[in-house]
Amino acid sequence: MKPAFTSLAALMFALVALAFFSPQDAGAETVSILIASNAAPRVAFGAEKVAEALRAAKLDAPIVRSPQAKGRRIIVTENTGAFAGPEDFRLDTALDGELRVTGSDDSGALYGCLELARRIRESGALPEKLDVRDQPAMALRGTCIGMQKTYILPGRNVYEYPYTPELFPWFYDRQLWREYLDFLVANRMNTLYLWSGHPFASLVRLRDYPYAVEVPDDVFQKNQEMFRWLATECDQRGIWLVQMFYNIIVSKPFAETNGISTQLSAPTPLTADYTRKSIAEFVKQYPNVGLMVCLGEALQGTTNQLDWCTNVILPAVLDGMKAAGLKEEPPVVIRTHAMDAYAIIPAAVRMYTNIFTESKYNGESLTTWEPRGKQAAIHVAMSKLSPHLVNIHILSDLEPFRYGDQEFIRKCVQASRDQLGATGIHLYPLSYWNWPYSPDIADPPLLQWDRDWIWYEAWARYAWYPDIPAKEDHAYWIGRLAELYGNTNAAEKILDAYNAAGEVAPRLIRRFGITEGNRQTLSLGMTLDQLVNPEKYKALPDLWESQAPPGERLDEYVKKEFNHEPHAGETPETIIGDVMDQASNAVVAAESALPFVTENRAEFDRLRNDVHCIQMMAENYAAKARAAESVLRYGYSHDLRDLERAEEFLAESFAAYQQLAAMTEHSYRFANGMQTPQRKIPFTGGVGGVGTNYLWSQLVPLYQKELDNFRAKVAQLRQGVNRSMTNAVDDSSIKPWPAAAFKLISTNAETYEVRVGARVFSDRNFVIEKLAPELNGLTGIRFSHEAAKKGRYQPVEFEVSEPVQVLVGYFKSREKGWLQVPDLETAAQADERGGVDTVIENAAAIQQCPGLDVHAFRYDAGQQKLELIGQGSFVILGVVPQSAKLEKRDAGKLP
Repeated sequence: MKPAFTSLAALMFALVALAFFSPQDAGAETVSILIASNAAPRVAFGAEKVAEALRAAKLDAPIVRSPQAKGRRIIVTENTGAFAGPEDFRLDTALDGELRVTGSDDSGALYGCLELARRIRESGALPEKLDVRDQPAMALRGTCIGMQKTYILPGRNVYEYPYTPELFPWFYDRQLWREYLDFLVANRMNTLYLWSGHPFASLVRLRDYPYAVEVPDDVFQKNQEMFRWLATECDQRGIWLVQMFYNIIVSKPFAETNGISTQLSAPTPLTADYTRKSIAEFVKQYPNVGLMVCLGEALQGTTNQLDWCTNVILPAVLDGMKAAGLKEEPPVVIRTHAMDAYAIIPAAVRMYTNIFTESKYNGESLTTWEPRGKQAAIHVAMSKLSPHLVNIHILSDLEPFRYGDQEFIRKCVQASRDQLGATGIHLYPLSYWNWPYSPDIADPPLLQWDRDWIWYEAWARYAWYPDIPAKEDHAYWIGRLAELYGNTNAAEKILDAYNAAGEVAPRLIRRFGITEGNRQTLSLGMTLDQLVNPEKYKALPDLWESQAPPGERLDEYVKKEFNHEPHAGETPETIIGDVMDQASNAVVAAESALPFVTENRAEFDRLRNDVHCIQMMAENYAAKARAAESVLRYGYSHDLRDLERAEEFLAESFAAYQQLAAMTEHSYRFANGMQTPQRKIPFTGGVGGVGTNYLWSQLVPLYQKELDNFRAKVAQLRQGVNRSMTNAVDDSSIKPWPAAAFKLISTNAETYEVRVGARVFSDRNFVIEKLAPELNGLTGIRFSHEAAKKGRYQPVEFEVSEPVQVLVGYFKSREKGWLQVPDLETAAQADERGGVDTVIENAAAIQQCPGLDVHAFRYDAGQQKLELIGQGSFVILGVVPQSAKLEKRDAGKLP
């Protein structure tokens, strides 16, 4: 942000202006706005906003670039030596009545103009006397937009979306952009991030790889024009445009031409050359646009990621800088997501000076203003190496409802600054995957920055200054809500409703959730088994160890309660009490506001419905959590009355969920934006690019079945049919799954019959001692245990004439040497073939090996290669047709 002219020049300009004009003009109907002849675009933009406000106050307001002007004068200038830092500004009135807007730089002058314009609009006149100074607490304050969809495109993988009018019609709508950018600058936001998997093939053409462009020529030209226009529009508003990308992802035509995948877990010379040249050309073509780098998710392993960062990405930026003739290093933002930040960031900072780091604040939810643990430590460590941003990421616990708990948000910003060392806020929209529209059923569709204005405004307000006195801050929000709903009484109650309702989801997810990631959608509920056996669903310890205050999970709480041991921190019962109170308070406040609302009634009704939905969500969770407590207690007491209580609570939970489904039936198009197989909790989100289980009504039959099954089991116990809920299963009636024919191509592997007594590795005498009957008689594939254990596993190649599922056995051990199930928190593409979910738990017992679960990976007909993410040993226990229905179960328990 280069200043338009030096502080000395600014001073000379001001002195000439003061000498030229006489004080008697001060009271005239004309107010002239003086800016330098070479004023930066953002200074001119700010001056125009002042002129608009003056014209609205019935004053003539010419903008002049020389000292010749009439009437009272407003001088917009800069003085870098009079301020502490960037974007600072001052408004003051001289003795002769001149009003001066002085910025530390052109952004400071812009914000000074916007503040003056606001005051003119509020008072309807030019203030007679001003003495105001202001500066931001956070250096970077911005939002992001996903160039992504709610579904996966046919023939592509996650994150792969070319920039086209068919996929993103709004990207080419300049009026829509102006409205959004004006909204951002009005809230003093100074960054805008566009998120994409591989944007380069939509925006640059390479001499060495011209075929890599993945959009038609006319669209390519339109993209370049649009991107340059957007960068210019951002710049005049003081907004830094940043393009984000993932690694390693290449364009579809590049991959097809070279016979490789579009997403690679390790570098190759070809992909390194292509990526380096793509980034360099991007920097050359768009020298004022920043870059944001995600070294994961496809790219795996610290060695690979460090090499890619220091030998490809950063050198590419330097190449582009040289080609563009830039004298200063363009800023680069590096995410710490899906990588070892402690190993990579220090090396990056040593070779490139202008680096920002970025880490998720509460993961992919909003959970607490008390971050701690190893995730908080990453923020602190990164903030000591370079300027650091906190990313308010996917809000999987808040969607799809409105969120306006400004007290919660203020505390989060303060925690980001004071506890984590952050100097910037990077903010996601509440419905990221569906930009620019909200999930509400409305005609026309609601724009997100209109619907969620308070979400954006609160984060922006506190990123500028989070220590506003409480009384002043409260009055501000009452004023803003009164503007919208027409009445101060309504505003008071609506603010209370926002702040009470805003406590519900964060408390529920951090105490009962499986994950803070977006593979869970909180508002869709959880199954009883997910609450009772969270480890079975790959519960993420960071949720309660880093993204929550100290407290107890359900199993720990029940054990202590049964043994009459003291509790510590938050407990499930205290959380249930809190969320029920907060939800009830929110409903009372919203209903109390109803008689006073005189404007925007339709939007108030939508907000009011959200508050009632949040109450039903709280009731659903409260009852189901108590059902889970009773089931867990039964494990200690073996008292049937515990299960009978669980049945009652489960029925209460289902009744609340039915009400929630009814309330949302005509108000929302979906509960969650991500409608892909990556979403797992409470139910899988979709297969083959088709979204499923994204509406509450779609899940009602599934929860009804859960209740019916539980009632049946309790009834059996009452009748003495079974003495335990967890006794061994009689699986004599279970038939083997059908086998699919395949041809093994790899020479480093061999086939074998899957049966008790069979060896599962080519170099070990580890034999199957117990086997789920579904697997008996299938044809497995065995290879070297030692090679797989040490990371020398060569992918198994095979050929099939029909779509199949390959049954992979993961050993249930965290010890080094055993392959781990991929983590969807850090590798979204890991479930591309559907292998993350367990099909059969405890499927086999193998001599000298840990327990084993079976997972199924989908493959199409033709020649295929079994490549699994990670390093470690595993087994292949058969190949079955993709058409075969594989019933999920625990082979060691009742079905």
